[in-house]
Amino acid sequence: MKALVITPKNESEFKFLSDLLKKLDIVSIQMGEEEIEDLGLSKMLKAVDKSDKVSKESIMAKLKS
Repeated sequence: MKALVITPKNESEFKFLSDLLKKLDIVSIQMGEEEIEDLGLSKMLKAVDKSDKVSKESIMAKLKS
């Protein structure tokens, strides 16, 4: 199933959309700014190239510097 993310312009638009979705009996979830950022990070992580391998030594060297 697909999902739709809608960002209202202001509080009155948010209330209008929330009320409309309730009236139409459509399930909706209110998300905060941090949760929206988490969605964006998750999307970026899925798109990253996973074919390149990095050695443990190079990771440890980077962490030490």
